[in-house]
This record gives sequence, structure tokens and C-alpha cells, in this order.
Amino acid sequence: MKKVTAFIGSARKKATYHALQEFERNLKEYDEIAFKYVFLSDYNLEFCRGCCQCFDKGEEFCPLRDDRDILLEKIEYSDDVIFASPSYAHHVSGRMKNFLDRLAFIYHRPKFFDKTFTVIITQGVPLEGKIQKYLEDAGANLGFQVTKGCCLWTMDPMSESQEKDLIHKVKECSDRFYKNLIRENPPVPSFFRLMLFRTTRSGLKYKDEKYYDYCYFKEKGWFESDYYYETFLGPIKKFSGYVFDFLGQKIGKSM
Repeated sequence: MKKVTAFIGSARKKATYHALQEFERNLKEYDEIAFKYVFLSDYNLEFCRGCCQCFDKGEEFCPLRDDRDILLEKIEYSDDVIFASPSYAHHVSGRMKNFLDRLAFIYHRPKFFDKTFTVIITQGVPLEGKIQKYLEDAGANLGFQVTKGCCLWTMDPMSESQEKDLIHKVKECSDRFYKNLIRENPPVPSFFRLMLFRTTRSGLKYKDEKYYDYCYFKEKGWFESDYYYETFLGPIKKFSGYVFDFLGQKIGKSM
């Protein structure tokens, strides 16, 4: 049975929660799914102090002693993950932003390659999908296999047309998510993701064991691999990878 966990950036059981319930209902029409809701408001998550200990030495050296690792364990335990947030001041909620700030060390050392990921955004003003894209990019930086999410117009109370639109968009989103969830092979990286990996690892080759990211990449065998995980790169991406390696070496030498 697949285990799906939704991390929610709102303390209220309103539009965002309602959209997730609809998402859960759709998924369970496909298969037997264990679906869990995690309200970030139920956890003690202090604000990042910007000390960079998690970057430089490792996440275990973070001076904050709160529920960060409990939330991380919930991600690790899950097969697939959803980040859901209302729009607050034209961005994700403060709780969701702080959650991402506290996970930022994983941007340096991504890890969730075997987990499908999507996002749900609810907003009272129908802005463009910049918040959705922000969360999708965050998921990719953490290593998730990102499926396009959805952005919903949800006034309080919602009109009948808004409710129909929510049901339609959530259905499309859950369909995409499920197709990714049952995919047997990981996706081939985009040129952008390949560039990030190859330039980063080539730059890190000029570091040493005192630099935590260097040790992490060395342990994973990423200095010799084509990408974070085993995948097929066609001839064009193979060649592009060598170009990105060269650029990364130039950057690494100059730092």
C-alpha cells in the first residue's frame, strides 16, 4: 500500500484542507492508499537563525531543538508527498516558508529521488501560478519527482462555479500524481536539472573532507555518475553533461 502524506501550511480546515480531501478521494478511487494529513501548525518549528551549521557541518549540528526531525521522518516514511498552502501576501504561508527554510540543507544534498511530489495552492485572488511554481521548484531542489500541481481560486464561501472548478482541477492533478506514483522508472532529468548536478559536483571536486557537501557527494558516488540516480542520457544530454562539467570546473577553480 502506498503511503501519501500531505504537509499543510494552514492551521484552518478550510479551502486547502477541502482540496486535499478531494485529492485523497480521487486517489483512493484508483488504488488502496494510506493518506495522512500533517498540519505544520501542530508542530514546534523554530525560525532558522542563518548560522549555516547544517550546510557547513551537517544537519545534526543545527542548534535548534524542535520538531524538524519529526517532520523529516514523516517525509522519509512516505512513498509520496504533497505540499499544500494557502496564499498569504502573494506567497506561501509563513509556516510553509519556514518549513522550507529548515529543509534548505537538502537543496545542497538532495535525497528524495524515489518519491512523487505535487503541490496544491489555494488563493482568494486569482493570481498567476507563481506560488505553485515556487513550491514545485522547491520539491525538485529537495530531489522529489515533481508532478505539476494545481492553483485554486477559493473565495470564502466558494461559489458553485468555484467549487466545480476546484473539483475539476484537483481531479486533473490527482490523475497526474497517480500516473507518476505508479511509474516504474525514474524520469530522465531536464537539461536544467542536469546542469545543476554536473556544475555542482564539478565545483565540489576542488573542495576537501572539511567541506560536508564534498563528503556527501563522495559517499554517494556522484563524482563518477551521470546523475543523482541511474538514468539514460541520450547523446545530446551526454555531451551537454561534459560541457556542464567543464563549466563547473571553471567555477570551482575561481572560488
